[in-house]
Parts: sequence; structure tokens; C-alpha cells
Amino acid sequence: MKIKTILTSFFLIFLNFIVQVNSQTCDSTIPYSPCSRNSACGCFPMAGADNIGVCAFLWKFCSQLAPCGLSQECSDPDHICVHHSQCSNQPVCYPLSMINENICPPQSNSIMTNTTLTTTMSMEVTTTKIKLNEWKQQARIVMGANGSGSELNQILLPQRILLDKDQNIFIADWGNHRIVQWKLNENSGKVVAGGNGYGNRTDQLNFPIDMIVDEENNSVIIADRGNSRVVRWFNETKQEILIENIGCFGLRQDKFGFLYVSDMKKNEVRKWKMEEIKGNEGIVVAGGNGEGNQTNQFDRPHFMFVDDEQSIYVSDLGNHRVMKWRKDAKEGIVVAGGNGLGKELNQLNSPKGIFVDDDGQVYVADSWNHRIMRWSEGKEEGEIIVGGNGKGNELNQMSHPFDLSFDVEGNLYISDCENSRISRFDLIVQ
Repeated sequence: MKIKTILTSFFLIFLNFIVQVNSQTCDSTIPYSPCSRNSACGCFPMAGADNIGVCAFLWKFCSQLAPCGLSQECSDPDHICVHHSQCSNQPVCYPLSMINENICPPQSNSIMTNTTLTTTMSMEVTTTKIKLNEWKQQARIVMGANGSGSELNQILLPQRILLDKDQNIFIADWGNHRIVQWKLNENSGKVVAGGNGYGNRTDQLNFPIDMIVDEENNSVIIADRGNSRVVRWFNETKQEILIENIGCFGLRQDKFGFLYVSDMKKNEVRKWKMEEIKGNEGIVVAGGNGEGNQTNQFDRPHFMFVDDEQSIYVSDLGNHRVMKWRKDAKEGIVVAGGNGLGKELNQLNSPKGIFVDDDGQVYVADSWNHRIMRWSEGKEEGEIIVGGNGKGNELNQMSHPFDLSFDVEGNLYISDCENSRISRFDLIVQ
């Protein structure tokens, strides 16, 4: 009887949630089954509820979804705990903004009956749909609106950017020899590594180019490019050198805990087990066959992306292409560019940051073409998603974009290097 009372209370809370966010329930016996007139929506099983799901937009940036707590709760009140087997076996916190009925309108105009709750709810009919993978062409400046400089409300020639699950933005503030963190909706950042002038002391950085935020160990791993080393910062009094004498540029860590480093000098990518990194040379997992343009070579490998299958995507700067190396492969395949330097839709010019979504679409910061491109798997040409309006500082322009990232709602963030700013291009919802 007590168990039945608990379950009843749970479903009453769940019903209250449905009404508050103007969403709809669905039968989750077939996960991700169609539940809306928007074909981009599917049924997500609710954690802790048998055969009950919530209809949500199938935005699948799994790396940006935080796991639920032990009691299947989310620390962020704007998220709900659902099962998403495409991401992990553990339930994850999904943003309410992707569950709203405006995005996922009901399949019919009829009143929906929830047989488990034996309750009827009137659903507002709307024709609002989301334009998949389209962004507004006018940016919002979210960091660096105060001009380039070294103050905490300024950045100078930003390189790599990343967003954590709380949408805090970490920036490799290259020109200021520091890593800074900007919290959502704040007007200035704070230094989390470096900031003591450039140099080779353990408490200094020298043109940091890339970083990984290790939340488990409360530290930041940094490609300290000017010092040819990879370092870890715990705080301003505790740092350590992980790898020395390496032409480091890109850093990545996969879900198994392996650390990947692209070496521009040796034209290769190596990986290490984190617990065995010190004194270990690691193993070559891409390149390592000298400088060149063959499919087993690189010409100055830059940023990387590693997917859940441990395939490595590398921006091969000098060859103006992005390469994909599957796990244990002896050579890579071209997934973007590879048709020489140029500005045509089948070309890139010095690609930098890359991001790969769960459908295998490759997003590229086409730096010297001042645009962001998307290449679908198997296509011979890419498409411009933002930029491409020449070099400049207008809101529809950029100047040598270095990196890109997405938040959990699909908004696009750009490290607009020579403009010393971080721009946000909002996902279009109509």
C-alpha cells in the first residue's frame, strides 16, 4: 500500500510537470518512437516510470548531457531525468526547452488521454516547428564586447572554447597566457589557470592553445604550446607537468579516460592512459608517417574530436582537410575539404576547430575563409551555416574563427579570434 502511495505521488508530480512546461506524455514502450507532428521529436522514457515517456526534440549532443543523480534527480531545475540509451546506460538530464509543446506539437488535434494516469488534458494546437540545424545569421557577442585586452571583462585572441553542463564557457585566452571561465550571463570572467605573465615556470603559461576541464579531479589539462608541454592545473598553488618536449596543439579525452594530443612537429596524434601518462611515450593512433598529403600523413594537425567509438577527427591544417581515423586504422579518410586551398563549397582554407554530432555531421571552423561549415557524411561539398560574408567585425562576420561549440539547446558559439570575442548564433525556432 505504501509503495502504491509513493507511485501515485510520483505520477501526480509528473502530471504537474507536464502542465507547467506545456508538454505531452507518450507511450515509451518503443523508445524514441514518433510522438509529434515534428519528425525531429521522439518519445524519451521517463526515469522511474514504467512505459511512460515525454515527447522531446531529438537533439543528440550526448557529451553535453549530465547524468542524473542517484535518486534520478537533476541539480538543474530546468532539466528532467530521462533514459537515453544512445548516450549511456545511466539516465541523463534533458533540458526542458527541448520538451516544450511548441517544439513538439501533438500528432493530432484531439484531446490526449493518458491511460496510466486516467486523466485527460487539453493540448494547445500549434504549427510552430523547429528548423533543423539552422542558425540566425546575426550573432550576439557574449564575451569580449569590451574590446581586446587583459582585463577580466576582456579576452585577447581566443583559441579553444568549451562549454560545461552548466553552460559555463572556458576559453584558452591565448594572448593573455591564461585560461578563463565565464559563467552564464555574467559580464566578466575569472582566471582558472595562468595569468602570471608568459614564461616557463610551473605557475605560468606560454600561449595556451587548448584545454580539457577535468571535473572529476577539479583540474584543467592544458596544451601549453609555447612551452611545448602539456600541464595540469589544480589551482594557483598546485600544478604539474604531464608531458614535456611535444609540439602540442589539440587535446581530447574520450569516455574511457584516454588523453589524445596532436603533435604539430611530428605530424601525429598520440594517446595515453591518464593514470600512466608520466614517463610514458604513449602510442601513435593517427599519422606518424612524416609530413605529407597522403591519407596516412598530416601536415600540421591541429584540433581534434574523438567520438564514442574512439574514431579521431583531426583538422589537417596544411592539407586543408579534416581526416577521420577509425580506431586501430593505419590511415584516415577525408570527411571535409581535401580539394586544395580555396573558398568553394568543396574546399577549406586552414581549418581549425571541429565538432562532430551523433549523426556524423562534421562542423568546421574554416578559419581563413571566415566561416563555419557543415559537412554531411559522404557528401562531396559542405554548406556554410554562419559567416562567409568576408573578414570583418559585423555581427554577420568573423575574423579567423578558431573554434566552435554548442550548448545543450543547440546554440552555436564561435571563438572569433582576431575580433577577440566569443559570438553566439542562436538556433532558429519558429
